[in-house]
Amino acid sequence: MKLKAYGKINLGLDVVRRREDGYHEVKMIMQTVNIYDRIFIKKNDSGEIKIKTNLFYLPNNSDNIMYKATKLLFDEFGIKEGLDINLQKNIPVSAGMAGGSTDAAAVMFGINVMFRLGLSIEELMERAVKIGADVPYCLLRGTALSEGIGEKLTRLSPPPNCFIVIAKPGFGVSTKHVYQNLNLDGLERHPDIDGLMEAIKNKDLKKMSEKMENVLETVTAKEHPEINRLKQLMLECGACVSLMSGSGPTVFGLFEKKEDANKAKKIIASKKLAKQVFVTRFFNI
Repeated sequence: MKLKAYGKINLGLDVVRRREDGYHEVKMIMQTVNIYDRIFIKKNDSGEIKIKTNLFYLPNNSDNIMYKATKLLFDEFGIKEGLDINLQKNIPVSAGMAGGSTDAAAVMFGINVMFRLGLSIEELMERAVKIGADVPYCLLRGTALSEGIGEKLTRLSPPPNCFIVIAKPGFGVSTKHVYQNLNLDGLERHPDIDGLMEAIKNKDLKKMSEKMENVLETVTAKEHPEINRLKQLMLECGACVSLMSGSGPTVFGLFEKKEDANKAKKIIASKKLAKQVFVTRFFNI
């Protein structure tokens, strides 16, 4: 089977509280974008899960999230056959775009079809949360409100059409580090996620842009000034808004005009402010 695993950005991200078990409760708007990894899966007779990728530094053993997703379903349904997984990575790594989670989600979807498990998307999502907090959303895709630790999902209407510039600097960020260093009590403000949802519902790009915030910038942008430089450059090129996605370091900007988006991409590339730069659109089911 040939599969596409789509990346995401956060149109708004708030952290509500830190739970006693160490997890953080969030309230955020997730949005799929038209940037994807390609995954090829094939049954094998060895009984082993074998992983190949185009990036040498990605694990190809039981540490890989696709391996964990496969084993979860194989163990539950008593599947004795093996699986070859070939990943062609395109989504930036350690970038706040759910690159690993979406690969795991795509593999779960593919196994469900290939082995005729008969699970609905909702049933796959219930299992996916055991692999990672973002994996259920990556099965749902589109525009969604994410609450709890990320497992409580409510589908939303898609946002207004626009062009998106996505820029990933040449370094990664540990999500765990960012959350551990977030000073919740010291936050001066929290994003108006309800207001953001209303603007999205009304297809109001201007109001939506005004409501978009990410509290994790208080950690990542403070440690990495490149993030604010990218945000400022996108705004100077005509972006309605520019924001960090997830725990970073990826920065994106929303543009009404394609020429402005292409201009921003060209300048970011020429100044070498990012290792990977894309111009893309929202992807909705």
